[in-house]
Amino acid sequence: MIHLLLMQAGRQVPESAWDLIWGGTLPTKIVLLVLAAFSIGSWVIIFWKWKHFREVRREGDRFLDAMERAQRLEDAYRLIISLPDSPYGRVFRQGVNFFSELRPGALREGAPKSEGLSLTQLEALRMTLEKEESEERDELAVGLTWLAVIGSISPLLGLMGTVIGVMNAFLGIVATGSTNIGAVAPGVAEALVPTVVGLAVAIPAVIGYNYYVARLNSVASELEGFSSEFIGTLAREGRV
Repeated sequence: MIHLLLMQAGRQVPESAWDLIWGGTLPTKIVLLVLAAFSIGSWVIIFWKWKHFREVRREGDRFLDAMERAQRLEDAYRLIISLPDSPYGRVFRQGVNFFSELRPGALREGAPKSEGLSLTQLEALRMTLEKEESEERDELAVGLTWLAVIGSISPLLGLMGTVIGVMNAFLGIVATGSTNIGAVAPGVAEALVPTVVGLAVAIPAVIGYNYYVARLNSVASELEGFSSEFIGTLAREGRV
């Protein structure tokens, strides 16, 4: 009976989820195509940021090891310049370069002890370090906005596809004049597919976004702490 009603309505009996997708209407297929593009994009960003943060963590460990071996600021500078470029190294170099501009030659080996920085110069140094920290944070955050967008938009797109599918199902009921569950169920099942796909796309994106935001905050806190330690090192060595 169900097969007969569907054949009278001009529809093929769906036997799997793939049949619901391939047999869907054009608006439903467009929504699913957009969701598929979002899914591919989100997974590309997730793996890219995983590799990016892993490299930053490895570079951070090397940087901290070099800082622990250094006895003075001059020693640390010589060790850091030999390491690969990293957010930690760039913040350190920015601070050292700014200090060297204020006290030229003060970091050279055997240089006489120079006058310490004034409060105004110290505040300028702190602002320079904060600016570099902000730039490093922005660079690490590249791509995370798209994960947030995909995570929030995908369920809405799926819901829109479901609403369109339900509307088409009701129009089919009007066209066939039958309210039998066998005639209604395939249209409703087809309408629910975009919602399921939307959630499947959104869940990994939201998990990835929250995970990498936590990693980003951790790195940003380490950079902020290092900037404070850098100024503290200047104070211990009588350069402030």
